[in-house]
Amino acid sequence: MSLGPVEHDGPVPPFEQLRQQVAGQVASGALPAGTRLPTVRALAADLGLAVNTVARVYRELEADGVVVTEGRRGTFVKSGAAAAGSDVRAAAATFVEEVRRAGLGLAEAQRLVENSWARHP
Repeated sequence: MSLGPVEHDGPVPPFEQLRQQVAGQVASGALPAGTRLPTVRALAADLGLAVNTVARVYRELEADGVVVTEGRRGTFVKSGAAAAGSDVRAAAATFVEEVRRAGLGLAEAQRLVENSWARHP
């Protein structure tokens, strides 16, 4: 698994950067179904993150259906539908970043989505 650097002082929290990187690699097929992810401790050490930060990323990805944890066997990329769903989650995360960068709030973002939804039934 090859991840880019995590910006510790960037505008996006390290947790979210890592979550987006892993979800993006699953969505793109760079991390195919069945791929075993590094242990929480190993990935934390590689990226210079706290163990709890990486553990939270793995929990969130599991809740999103992107990975599955099999006890002592480790954490693996889940098959099929999870990868397709992560495309949508990645698009949503990008949208949120763009909306925030434009200085808009949640209410404005929701209106944008609702208007677009209505125009594209």
